[in-house]
Amino acid sequence: MAWVALVIAGLCEMMGVFMISKYNEVKSVKNLVLLIVVFTVSFLGLAYAMETLPMGTAYAIWTGIGAAGGALLGMLFFNESKDWRRVVCIVLVLGAAICLKLLS
Repeated sequence: MAWVALVIAGLCEMMGVFMISKYNEVKSVKNLVLLIVVFTVSFLGLAYAMETLPMGTAYAIWTGIGAAGGALLGMLFFNESKDWRRVVCIVLVLGAAICLKLLS
């Protein structure tokens, strides 16, 4: 269950980064509330996962999902560069997170 919570927390972290960009585009109460909700769920999920999983592994995977997901969302929705080198770096981040899971 901790791994499920960690993945959900990572996805919420990714959505939180997305909502920061959305809030900067349109400063509405709806965007602000969504930003606060997804980051709250993210932190609570991480805290729950860290009750069982090693702190270093949980934090690295949570950060990796958030960073890689944020970069992908930037490419898809905010016209950020889709250079192949960026994609390789995202794959490396995700690969490192997977390796940490396999080794823990």
